[in-house]
Amino acid sequence: MSTTNWVDALSAADLPTDDVMGLAVAGRDIAVYTVGDEVYATDNLCTHGHARLCDGFLDGHEIECPLHQGKFDVRDGRPTCAPVTEAVRSYPVKVEGGRVFLQLG
Repeated sequence: MSTTNWVDALSAADLPTDDVMGLAVAGRDIAVYTVGDEVYATDNLCTHGHARLCDGFLDGHEIECPLHQGKFDVRDGRPTCAPVTEAVRSYPVKVEGGRVFLQLG
């Protein structure tokens, strides 16, 4: 992976604890999740109901869409519960020097 594709998204100190937050990064609407010590990122828009995933409920590694209760695995964006059938795009994340970087390439 080229380091030029990594975008500085936010301070690690601003990450929620075992929760989700939405933010704009490089013109994209991104959902950032923390599960324990791990950080994950996906597009913030549900592929089924066009609701913002940051408004949903995070349960372990699953985010539940607030509109129709479809679920995605935040680790890779795959759907885990109907009515969702299409994956949401996920992004590699790294935390270095107190900052969270996303590879949006």
